[in-house]
Amino acid sequence: MKYQFKGKNIQVTDSLKEYIEKRLNKLNKYFYNEPEAIVTLIVEKERQRIEVTMPLNGFILRGEEESTDMYTSVDLVVDKLEKQIAKYKARFDKKRKVSIKDLPTGSTEFELNEDEPVVVKTKRFDFKPMPVEEAIMQMNLLGHNFFVFLNDQTEKINVVYRRKHGNFGLIEPEV
Repeated sequence: MKYQFKGKNIQVTDSLKEYIEKRLNKLNKYFYNEPEAIVTLIVEKERQRIEVTMPLNGFILRGEEESTDMYTSVDLVVDKLEKQIAKYKARFDKKRKVSIKDLPTGSTEFELNEDEPVVVKTKRFDFKPMPVEEAIMQMNLLGHNFFVFLNDQTEKINVVYRRKHGNFGLIEPEV
């Protein structure tokens, strides 16, 4: 696995890097190709948070955990990522007729624009045509409440979102 480490208010030491690599290498058994992991470590007062993002050819596997100890946060995020993979592995197999191991790795651009007072973060990514069900699965993998995607039936940009009562909503543009 390839690693990219970022630290906010923390010095990413070699021992911490080694521990994170050792724990994340546990996920290698799910992939044929060597995935890239973008690891961000953040310390704010007594909270120590880790964010792990793994772009996988149109899918983004993401986990975020927080505790009072960075090593505990690392353990929690690895467990969370492994549960996500296990939960969605059957869906990957069923929908794509391939294993999650067959998904080639890709890259996603992450830009942080600190000069603009309104725009805090800009993300750019390629839209891959997908059905609504796959967009919902991707939204759940990311742990977000919404997901923007290119609908494979209408060939228009759509948004799926989680409603308060647990179901999902779909926003379709009308021109």
